[in-house]
Amino acid sequence: MKPLLSVSVLLALLISCNANPSKKENEMSENFITEAQSNKVISTMQDSLGEPVCFRIERGVQQVAALWRESDGTAAEFADFCKTSFVSDEAQLDKLFNTLERNFEVFDGYFHKIDVLLKEPLQLEGEEITPVDMMFGSYDVTSHLNDDLYANKIAFLAALNFPFYSLQEKTELGEKWSRKEWAYARMGDRFIARVPAAIQQKISKTLTEADAYISDYNIFMGKIRNDNSEQLFPDEMKLISHWGLRDELKSNYADTIRGLEKQRMIYTVMKRIIDQSIPQQAINSDKFTWNPVTNKLFSANAEVAASPEPDTRYNVFLANFHAMRQLDAYYPHYPSQILRAFDATMEIPQKDVETLFKGLLSSPEVKEVAAFIESRLGRKLEPFDIWYDGFKARGGIPEEQLTAITSKKYPNLKALEADLPNILVKLGWKPDRAKEISSLIVVDPSRGAGHAWGATMRNDISHLRTRIGAAGMDYKGYNIAVHEFGHTVEQTITMNDVDYYILNGVPNTAFTEAVAFLFQKRDLELLGLKNPNPEDEYYLALDNFWSSYEIMGVSLVDIRVWEWLYDNPDATPAQLKEAVINAAKDVWNTYYADVLGGKDETLLGIYSHMIDYPLYLPNYPMGHLIDFQIGQQMRGKNLADEMERMFTRGRIIPQLWMKNAVGSGISIEPLLASTKAALNALKK
Repeated sequence: MKPLLSVSVLLALLISCNANPSKKENEMSENFITEAQSNKVISTMQDSLGEPVCFRIERGVQQVAALWRESDGTAAEFADFCKTSFVSDEAQLDKLFNTLERNFEVFDGYFHKIDVLLKEPLQLEGEEITPVDMMFGSYDVTSHLNDDLYANKIAFLAALNFPFYSLQEKTELGEKWSRKEWAYARMGDRFIARVPAAIQQKISKTLTEADAYISDYNIFMGKIRNDNSEQLFPDEMKLISHWGLRDELKSNYADTIRGLEKQRMIYTVMKRIIDQSIPQQAINSDKFTWNPVTNKLFSANAEVAASPEPDTRYNVFLANFHAMRQLDAYYPHYPSQILRAFDATMEIPQKDVETLFKGLLSSPEVKEVAAFIESRLGRKLEPFDIWYDGFKARGGIPEEQLTAITSKKYPNLKALEADLPNILVKLGWKPDRAKEISSLIVVDPSRGAGHAWGATMRNDISHLRTRIGAAGMDYKGYNIAVHEFGHTVEQTITMNDVDYYILNGVPNTAFTEAVAFLFQKRDLELLGLKNPNPEDEYYLALDNFWSSYEIMGVSLVDIRVWEWLYDNPDATPAQLKEAVINAAKDVWNTYYADVLGGKDETLLGIYSHMIDYPLYLPNYPMGHLIDFQIGQQMRGKNLADEMERMFTRGRIIPQLWMKNAVGSGISIEPLLASTKAALNALKK
């Protein structure tokens, strides 16, 4: 078959189609309406309509003024629009809200369905991706929607009548808001930026290309050789970076014969990916054998010249940065991707997130847990032991045995999809409710490691994407699929059972990760392998702690790199690579070297999320903390009942959601206390 075009070639093809930006694309978000003009309108309207609506008038007019452009009309037309479109009557305001909410669901839902279908050739198993597939898959069907909604004044109507509240204001006021007031506040979040369609298209294209690069970044493990030219991994083993490599490394704790050697080999492969010394010929190809230690390639036992990957990893990362930076000028409330990631999306300030992470990373429990792991392994810890997996029950079960079970149970996608209601029943849902939820979830064959993609309108389908080979689902795939099933269950419940459409979902992605973790940690139980061991609770706490320890450091690296990028916006891919490596070394030396060894270790730079999900990584450790607190709340209770109670609160701010769900905000203290108790109990 014709070889797949490289990402760099696809990038050039796609950019050439949009090489000349339009005047509208370059239009910055400078205010056309002056402060004096908007203040005059505010004063006139307040005098006319009175005290009860003064705040809404002031906030709404200011918001419209910030979004209004010369092309929308004159200052007089701006004033006339505000005076005639402001709704002061509560009953009429409620009617307006219902109309906007209903129609936004129509837009969101059907545009999402188009997006899912256009991206199928990129995300699902099938024929090789073509340039045309990439063009369609990177097309953002919604990119002109906001332009149209501003042009016909619907966006201005919403912004005028439903005020935007900052995160600080939501934190101070939200606890006393009714459900309707929260819904109104979320309507106020809808139109706070006016991003030109051309920029949205470019961002969509760039992120799609990054996802395609990562989705096709596989290592053929059967082609790896050690210094004795021995093959350590099966012929058919093909692992995506970093997920597959990490999970294979984890699985080898159960291999007492050659597991350590294989782990060291995977560790070396990872370091080659980070510093881009990996041969290009070893990526997604089985044509050559490769010794990662010597970095030599062979064909029929004869050495061949190796060409290192030309900083493609960091070129893709840099493209994401430049794409997201284009949004800065259009978000007056959140003028950087860092602020958008924390204050706008996560809705937890960056300093609060870092305080939580650094608190756990610096805690005395780290060295205590490390010493406990060392005693179990019978050797000094090495850097890759950041992924120690022996606290889970499966840590003592060879992966081959688990794969034998999963491949028989799930020989194909249909078998997994048919079993979804049974899985939910095992987790506590009643049969009818289990069928109702699973009827809105389909299983698709993933080109990548697997992911979940929820619906954006009620009664639409959520997609569980996973990998199942010709021999059936292996254990790694099953474990990931259970995680992704957790996402789709949350997505289905929070889309269909939250009282207001505009409140659908969860406070941020850390919460959906928490649900996924709740499901994933029960993967053996769902296979009928749960060990009724009274010590399981202790090992669960240690597993959560060590997982948090791992991913919190990775997240700090991600944050530091984004801060560096904003300080060095003209950096080259080579300079970005150096910055990532330096950040990884610095965080490692601060929080890991004394525990796992390896001064100036670069391992924290391996995560693929850094490349294709801009500043997503901090959601994972937050998910671990949330997951642990929710898990404690659910102890001794029905998981299904508690999940439905908690998650039907919908998308309010995280700390308030947690107070309603478990009685306190997000904290490391419950996990630290449980870790200490677990160590004391297990040492006896």
